[in-house]
Amino acid sequence: MSIPRSEDVGDGDDAPDAPSALTLRIDDRHAGERLDKALAQLIPDVSRSRLQQWVGAGAVRVNGQAVIARHTLAFGDAVEIKPQPAPDAAAYTPEPMALDVVFEDDTILVLNKPPKLVVHPAAGHWSETLLNGLLAYAPALTEVPRAGIVHRLDADTSGLMVVAKTLAAQTDLVRQLQARTVRREYWALVLGVPPGRGVIDAAIGRDPRNPLRFRVSTTESAKSARTHYVRIDSTRAASTEISWVACRLETGRTHQIRVHLEHLGHSVIGDPLYRRKLPPRGGDTASWTAFDRQALHACQLSLDHPVTRRRLTWFHSPAPDLARLMGDLGFRPLDVPSNVFEHA
Repeated sequence: MSIPRSEDVGDGDDAPDAPSALTLRIDDRHAGERLDKALAQLIPDVSRSRLQQWVGAGAVRVNGQAVIARHTLAFGDAVEIKPQPAPDAAAYTPEPMALDVVFEDDTILVLNKPPKLVVHPAAGHWSETLLNGLLAYAPALTEVPRAGIVHRLDADTSGLMVVAKTLAAQTDLVRQLQARTVRREYWALVLGVPPGRGVIDAAIGRDPRNPLRFRVSTTESAKSARTHYVRIDSTRAASTEISWVACRLETGRTHQIRVHLEHLGHSVIGDPLYRRKLPPRGGDTASWTAFDRQALHACQLSLDHPVTRRRLTWFHSPAPDLARLMGDLGFRPLDVPSNVFEHA
C-alpha cells in the first residue's frame, strides 16, 4: 500500500553504512595527495562530507597523529580510520520521554505536544524528538512510516497532534488532511488589534532573502493558503496593544499562521522569525517582552476516526508558560468556549 504524501510531512534519505575500522598504507598512487582527496578515492562508499567530519573529529590519524583534511600524505604513511556514526544515526532510536496522551485506541493516538520539542528528526536535530519518544512509547510504531506522524507543529508551538498507529490509519489521515476535513484551531497572542474576524487568503512561498522564513508571495512556486481568524479579546500592556486571536487552518503550509498574521500586521508575540520590531519603550519589563517562543498553541483538533468514521474533537488548554502569560495580560482562557468560531 502506498501512502499519499502530506504537505506537512517530509522524508529523509538513509545515509550509507560506514565501513569497519581499518588501516590503510599509502603507496605511490596517493603519495603527495591531500588526505581528504585520497580518502575519497580509497573509501568511495562514504561521502566526502562524512569523511571530512571524521577527520575533524580526530577519527582519522596518520602515523598515530590527528591531522587536518589538507594534510599531505607521504609514501608509507599508515592512515588509521575509525568510522563515526552518521549524524542521523539516532533519528529512529527509541528515547523514553513523558508524553501527554489525551486519547488512544488501537488505531490513533492524540497527544498534547509541549513547547521546545522538535517533532521529526532533521539536520541539526537528529535525536530527542517526538518521533524518538513515540518509538519508545509504542515500539510497534517502527512498522509505520515516520512512526505514524502525519502532520507537524513547529518546535516552539504547543498543542494537539494526531499520530497513526497503523499503516491504514496513516493513509486515511493523510487523505483527510489533503481533503481539508481535519479541522485544526490555534490560539495566538499578537501585537495590535486585528479586525473582529476575517479570512487571510494569501499564497505562501519561501523568502528568497532568508531560507528559514516564508512570506506571502505571488510567485509560481507559492502555495495557496487560507487562515480563518477571530479576535477573542484585546488589552493594553506597557503602552502596547495586544490581542488574543483564534485561528482555524483551511490549509497547512509551513509557518502558515505566523506568516499570515505578520502579513496582516499583527505578528505573534515572541516569534523569533516574524515578529515586527517595536519602537524602544525604555524600561519596559512587561512579561510578554521576555516570552521566549511564539505565543501559539494548537488548542483544538477534529477528524473522522479512520475505522469508526465517527467525528471526534479534542480541546486542550495552553501550555503552562503561555497560560501564565495570558493571565498576566488579563486574558481568561477558562472562560472562553472552545468553539469560538461558532460563538463569535
